[in-house]
Amino acid sequence: MADKKNYYDVLGVTKDATPDQIKSAYRKLAKQYHPDFHPNDPAAAEKFKEINEANETLSDENKRKQYDYELEHPGMGGFGGMGGAGGMGGFEDIISSMFGGFGGFGGRQSAPQRSRGADIEQTVRLSFLDAIKGCSKEISYFRNEPCKSCSGTGAKNGTAFTQCSKCGGSGRVKYQQDTIFGRTIQVGACPDCNGTGKKITDRCPDCKGVGYTRKQTSFTINIPAGVDNDSSLRKRGYGQASANGGECGDLYVYFRIDPHKLLVRKDKDLFVTVPISYRTACVGGKIKVPGIDDMIELTIPAGTASGTRFSLRGKGVKTVNGTGSLFVMVEIDIPNKLSREQIKKIDDFEDSVQLKSCYNMQKFSSDVSSLYGEKIEKQ
Repeated sequence: MADKKNYYDVLGVTKDATPDQIKSAYRKLAKQYHPDFHPNDPAAAEKFKEINEANETLSDENKRKQYDYELEHPGMGGFGGMGGAGGMGGFEDIISSMFGGFGGFGGRQSAPQRSRGADIEQTVRLSFLDAIKGCSKEISYFRNEPCKSCSGTGAKNGTAFTQCSKCGGSGRVKYQQDTIFGRTIQVGACPDCNGTGKKITDRCPDCKGVGYTRKQTSFTINIPAGVDNDSSLRKRGYGQASANGGECGDLYVYFRIDPHKLLVRKDKDLFVTVPISYRTACVGGKIKVPGIDDMIELTIPAGTASGTRFSLRGKGVKTVNGTGSLFVMVEIDIPNKLSREQIKKIDDFEDSVQLKSCYNMQKFSSDVSSLYGEKIEKQ
């Protein structure tokens, strides 16, 4: 254990974290450091590998018991030495091996341990509108699928095997080890059958006895409306096949959403900035603002300042948690080039506008006068 990192620290959870908390922490970190998001960052790839290793141990009840024992008893080595997916079964198996495995106390016969296949992660790129409205996408990837010819057993026709004589079909054997505390008895995967409890007498010709074949998997996934960059979907049983006939892993589909040219999304709300003319800001009027499907009419009241934000309820993203709003911020569009005649007209306009009709200028002039003793008529 001295040369291993603390898996709880790797996932950022406490030692008493629940399985759901561990799963949540793993998904968040896996998404953050996924190689698809950091294609040229070796450090991110190494971190992603470390996160998967920590999750593989802490998400399995038996492996977690074994790991916790190693944390609490560094240097004893008994549990760590068995390692692997078919390793120690935890304290219950130790007690069983001590009292039930040697014919004195009627212990139970443990069933063979079948490790679960690894999960697979796929990233699907969506357009901004497809993510908001929902769509269907074809997904294609390679994985280890359970061999159909032998039903994942590795034996020809799924029947060409016998019970392992070394472990008696339990998939486990007992080991003795001398430690500083005395002799201990431990239980580990049978080396002859790799924890399956069976010995293949005639290997399956299609999978060569491993129980799975490498194939391309393709299917159509229905993506619900409202998914975002932090969303994911899980398809059970579409991950890697187990090496010893256990349950297949799951497929996790993560989404990368392309940005929109005008709209910005934050959760279920949408934001857009729209330029308006100086005249519209002064006297008011109706403008068209971009929405999800089409343009929406918005009334601008007279005397609207640049930077004013309007809220259109129910015009945002529709999700299972409700529909958001569309927030429209207006900016007065100032011309960057004027003719002499136009400048003179602006001067004449400003001369015709009294200071008292402009609230902000009036307040500013009053504040300047109180602080500096100067009066500002116009600027």
